[in-house]
Amino acid sequence: MSEAFNAERLTRLCDFLQQSPTPWHATQNMAKRLEQAGFTRLEETANWQLAPGKRYYVTRNDSSLIAFQLPAGKLSSLRMLGAHTDSPGLHLKPNATHYSAGWLQLGVQVYGGVLLAPWFDRELGLAGRVHVRHADGRLESVLLNVAQPVAMIPSLAIHMDRDVNAGRTINPQTQMAPVLLQSNDLELNDLLAQWLEAQHGLRAVDVVDFELGFYDVQPPALVGLRQELLASARLDNLLSCFVGLEALLACDGEQGALLVANDHEEVGSASACGAQGPFLGDVLKRLNGQVGGGSEESLIQLIQSSLMISCDNAHALHPNFRDKHDERHGPVINGGPVIKVNASQRYATNSVTGALFRDVCREADVPVQSFVTRADMGCGSTIGPITATEVGVPTIDVGLPQWAMHSIRETSGTRDVEYLTRALTQFLNRVTLH
Repeated sequence: MSEAFNAERLTRLCDFLQQSPTPWHATQNMAKRLEQAGFTRLEETANWQLAPGKRYYVTRNDSSLIAFQLPAGKLSSLRMLGAHTDSPGLHLKPNATHYSAGWLQLGVQVYGGVLLAPWFDRELGLAGRVHVRHADGRLESVLLNVAQPVAMIPSLAIHMDRDVNAGRTINPQTQMAPVLLQSNDLELNDLLAQWLEAQHGLRAVDVVDFELGFYDVQPPALVGLRQELLASARLDNLLSCFVGLEALLACDGEQGALLVANDHEEVGSASACGAQGPFLGDVLKRLNGQVGGGSEESLIQLIQSSLMISCDNAHALHPNFRDKHDERHGPVINGGPVIKVNASQRYATNSVTGALFRDVCREADVPVQSFVTRADMGCGSTIGPITATEVGVPTIDVGLPQWAMHSIRETSGTRDVEYLTRALTQFLNRVTLH
């Protein structure tokens, strides 16, 4: 297989990761790139006027995005890519302000399956969206990104917990509240007012509601003597969002192609903008109605003539925990994209979709690997089985191998970024799908 290392692409990836601390920021940054590439924004509440050969995108909840390009003729099939914009983390509670030992702290709730221990002793920023009311009664939603290290969750000294290295349960209610300031009277809304004025010039507004979460402000980095590794927050699954977008922008534009990036995968996808919701199905109905056959039967034909590649990272073989993998299914970092298989349908892969992806990788000169969890261990899942169930589209689950999934800082391979981009671009350019 040919060597794969694209410095410019890695720079774009690191910028995207650093500028996307929340699903709303990730969606906004993806939308900016799409518009720069000539994609037209659509609004779900408006009538769509779609034209063959054109490219469009639409968002829902400002945290999920679907972008698509239409063929010059009738739309009869789609090459679909799927990913998700959310990552596990610590989100603020609505009434977050509280004080302890003379310190202002903010109460948090756990979002998704967070690996809690790495959150201690990290420099934390705060980001998300805030809804404000202006003096004239108008409501406005704005994005907030406090990228400075404004908070920290300090560890308890080992002298006060001698058995900590023997294993200790972490209580997120009592032990995970970040500290921000030595104060007994400052409120969260006071801080929000300061940050909103600094970032948006907003004065004399009332904070009505918010969705905010902490994140590690340490920037992404290339690691290793030969920079084999990429270390960053939110690789699961902004890495797949980025690679899917790169492939969509790089493909030749002759085939029908679609990228969907859903929110809420880490908490089950059951939302209007999640994979279990109707977002993708709604878009497919509108595409079929305007540039497809237009009937219910033609919609089914369109879906069954299409194929979805669900991209979500895979567990790489860990050099210190080799026994956690099946000995014949331990994908290695920088060994290429991973086909994820599970007999209980936790992944949507079957032999038909798996064979097609292997053929795509062969055509793209990209190595390909397989992952099956140990038979005595449980298995995670992705948007793949959910999308296949809700929409009915044939689906395969793939991903790039990574270490420390759901940690505050995860690790993947630099060469794998190029491998998967080439494979997905080849898939989008493929004339036949079956």
